[in-house]
Amino acid sequence: MFKNGGLSKLLIVLIAVMAIAFANQVDFAATIQIPDINITISGEDGDIQIANSIQILVLLTVLSLAPSILIMMTSFTRVIIVLGFVRRALSLQSTPPNQTLIGLAIFITLFVMSPVFTDVYENAYVPLQEGTVTMEEAVDLASDPFKDFMLSQVRSKDLALFLNISGVQEISSNDDISLTVLIPAFILSELKLSFEIGFLIFMPFIVVDMIVASTLMALGMMMLPPVMISLPIKILLFIMVDGWHLIIEKLILSIR
Repeated sequence: MFKNGGLSKLLIVLIAVMAIAFANQVDFAATIQIPDINITISGEDGDIQIANSIQILVLLTVLSLAPSILIMMTSFTRVIIVLGFVRRALSLQSTPPNQTLIGLAIFITLFVMSPVFTDVYENAYVPLQEGTVTMEEAVDLASDPFKDFMLSQVRSKDLALFLNISGVQEISSNDDISLTVLIPAFILSELKLSFEIGFLIFMPFIVVDMIVASTLMALGMMMLPPVMISLPIKILLFIMVDGWHLIIEKLILSIR
């Protein structure tokens, strides 16, 4: 990801943003006295301290992007959308609550992605801590497991779409596919598959709604909302077939 001086460019951009923010505060600082704060790095270990400071800056940047990485490069998108379809198909507006669904989706994602995270830790983080690889090499080693996972899930049609848009005519291997092309193709594939699963989940519950509505109309109960009768029936049906177990099982199998 940080090839061809990418890490240096990232640091330059961060320094430029800090400089612009400082320049915008000049007038404000002129009217309010701000105590002077001086940071000095000196001594025999000055280079080591500077290197550690740069590593901390990069680490903070990665942590700020961690939520986006979790959503874009893992199975979280598929899981949370399917769980949302389940709640909507049951005609439940806030049960289970959003916190429960998001927490369940996170832990399912951690379970499914554990081999990838283990690979990143053993082949990228540990060598970086031991000093056997550089930061740039560690980033490349960390991105490879995620690329392999996304390539195993992405549709060739979606990948070809973004390759054509980016102007890439031919690739010799998967290593030639950049993350800027692979990530949007992966998200598009996840959206399509999750909507397909959601459609299949909706179908039996729509049948229940239609049967209940037709029965109420035949009995002349026009003023009784069909959802008042169909809701407990759908919940009972969902419990009888052990719906949560089946959905989570099929979700994990579809990812693996």
